[in-house]
Amino acid sequence: MRTRLSLCIIVKNEEDCILNCIGSVRHLVDEIIVVDTGSTDDTIKLAKEAGASVFSFQWRQDFAAARNFALAQAAGEWILVLDADEVLAQVDCEEFDKLLASAEYDAYYL
Repeated sequence: MRTRLSLCIIVKNEEDCILNCIGSVRHLVDEIIVVDTGSTDDTIKLAKEAGASVFSFQWRQDFAAARNFALAQAAGEWILVLDADEVLAQVDCEEFDKLLASAEYDAYYL
C-alpha cells in the first residue's frame, strides 16, 4: 500500500506562484493543505481550483503557530512542507514512493 503524503503550504497573497508550487508536486501528494493568513488577492480561489483544502488562520506574528495549524490539518503519514514560491524539481514517482516507504529515515530535506 502506498504511503499517504500531504502537502502543507502557508500563504498570503501568493496568486503569482501558488499554482506553480502545487503543480510541481500534485502527482506526488494525496492531499493539499493551504493555510491562508489573510490574502486579499486570488490566492484562495486559485488554491481551491487546484484541489487544495484551504483553511484561514489569523496571523499572530508567529510563523510556528501557523505551521503547526497547517500540520494539524494534514492526514498523511508524511508531510511535505513548501513555501508558495517554491517548486519541487521533477522526481520519479516510484523512487519517491520508495523513499517514503523506507523505515530507515524519519525525515528528508529536499
